[in-house]
Amino acid sequence: MRKYGWNSFKDLILRNPAVVDQDPHVDVDVGDENNERGNWASKREYILSTIGYAVGLGNIWRFPYLAYKNGGGAFLIPYFVMLVVTGIPLFFLESAFGQFCSQGPINIWRAVPILQGVGVAMVLVTLIVSIYYNVIIAYSLYYMFASFQSPLPWSSCFSFSDSNCSSTPVVHCNVSGVLVANWTQENSTCPLTNMFTVPVQSPSEQYWDRVALQRSSGLDETGPVVWHLALCLLLSSLIVAAALIRGIKSSGKVVYFTATFPYVVILILLIRGATLEGARDGIEFYIGSMSNLTKLTEAQVWKDAATQTFFSLSIGWGGVMTLASYNNFNNNMFKDAFIVTLTNAGTSVLAGFAIFSILGHMAHIYNIPVGNVVKEGFGLAFIAYPDALSKLPVAPLWSFLFFFMLLTVGLDSQFAGIEVITTCLHDGFPKIFKSKRALLTIATSAILYLLGLPCVTRAGIYWVTLIDHFVASWVLLFVALFEIIGVSYIYGGNRFIKDIEMMIGNKSFAFWLWWRACWFFISPCVIVVILVWSLLSIVPHEYDGVQSPVWGSALGWCMALFILFWIPGVALYKLIRAEGGPWKRLKSLCSPAEEWHPYLDVHRGERYSEERCRNRKSHGDKTKVNVNVISSSWL
Repeated sequence: MRKYGWNSFKDLILRNPAVVDQDPHVDVDVGDENNERGNWASKREYILSTIGYAVGLGNIWRFPYLAYKNGGGAFLIPYFVMLVVTGIPLFFLESAFGQFCSQGPINIWRAVPILQGVGVAMVLVTLIVSIYYNVIIAYSLYYMFASFQSPLPWSSCFSFSDSNCSSTPVVHCNVSGVLVANWTQENSTCPLTNMFTVPVQSPSEQYWDRVALQRSSGLDETGPVVWHLALCLLLSSLIVAAALIRGIKSSGKVVYFTATFPYVVILILLIRGATLEGARDGIEFYIGSMSNLTKLTEAQVWKDAATQTFFSLSIGWGGVMTLASYNNFNNNMFKDAFIVTLTNAGTSVLAGFAIFSILGHMAHIYNIPVGNVVKEGFGLAFIAYPDALSKLPVAPLWSFLFFFMLLTVGLDSQFAGIEVITTCLHDGFPKIFKSKRALLTIATSAILYLLGLPCVTRAGIYWVTLIDHFVASWVLLFVALFEIIGVSYIYGGNRFIKDIEMMIGNKSFAFWLWWRACWFFISPCVIVVILVWSLLSIVPHEYDGVQSPVWGSALGWCMALFILFWIPGVALYKLIRAEGGPWKRLKSLCSPAEEWHPYLDVHRGERYSEERCRNRKSHGDKTKVNVNVISSSWL
């Protein structure tokens, strides 16, 4: 009996087992085109799943702040420009790549075997990020349950607070050069430009630090597990496992709710926020008359727009490829790319209106500038916005809706992350995991839960932000750069276009002109600029002014380098194991493997017939693009 261990791992990463040897590993329906891997039950399930994956927490707690910081409405210009030149082209590329061969992010690199390490890097990024994303879902669950209390526990300085807690900002006013202390909103004669707040903590900030997180002084002080967060983390893991118990067959049904409910809540919050005093001021700061077109001359604004576009669409994570791999072969992924990317962008803009209308109301209550209450990330989701919601009538209802929305948004992204991991394992080891989809999903969720426990200790927030700082950042830019170079220049852009035309039909030369320009030149150049800029502007990791110790930063760099190591590591191993001289080895590894073709025989046609594949393996394909003829990719 064959034993599975290191040799099986090499089969997945290095030997590329043939598709024809694979066994069924997911539940399939009678109507599935691919009876071995299964397909989406309907086009709607794929679209909703992909939208749910793309629309993440960054759309809600990152984009509105970036728009406010970078000129308000003016920021939409570079944002949509970057969406057109990088977001849509790269999303289209990944969708087509995954759909063509119906494989996960590792096996997909049979197209360019020397770059199979890129697929491994994608899976590792997704695995590590899924650990802390699960923790963020746990935060949302905890706050959602806390919202059942009236009054809300963070609405005032209750017993958990210290002497530095204040329910209203302590404001000083500069009156003719003289500071007047303890200025209140009744003293409305002070211009907003002359006001500044004294650094005290709001009840919501102290609740976040002292109750929800029980935050320690730093990464050095781990402390015990915060059990209410550990239980919420367990519940999050159980929800994810239950939703994915049958793979896409079960998650495809769940997304009918989880992918649409956030829009219902955003609209409810927007309508409620628009009726509040001060809402207009918030909208003006976000995207109205306070917009500053002169910001367009600043390079930082364009960098922020490109970065937000790139990360918001989850380019380079492997999830887009994985979800597309379950499509029917002739699905029109070109149209899907526009639907998903434009919906994602529209969601970011819409969420900003809901966020800033209520922040404007809070600023009106405190009689301070909107800019003084605006935060991003955790500060927006768990401090500023909950604080603003606590000022509304029936505050528990609005708070519950908001955190339930965060929960559903986080779950959709987590579904795709787990699917990436399980799909790669199924595609790589079909004989081990045959008919064990449920067991693998449960095991993966259990492992992620255990790995997430350090993130729910008293130092947990430092671990969460450390992983985010070093893994979900410039590392993905490296992965995406190798991805687009591998597809456009090594595999060959023209070959890839012919593959796409096998799925959606022949298109004119003019149709492909823009996509060639993006894939060969514009998108790679934008990624290189952002990558270089990101590396030059790296700052030490910190959270709320607390810097990581040296060992913490070293660990962060080790995580980043471990992920990137697989790209040259796998390439070097393959070069050593290949036959022939150095040039022959390099040439063979830059050519598609014999197993690279559409999953089903019926879709392979003449280009990927078995006889042609054998001839290509033996004698080489004279038409393919390799590293010796990069320029021919433009022909």
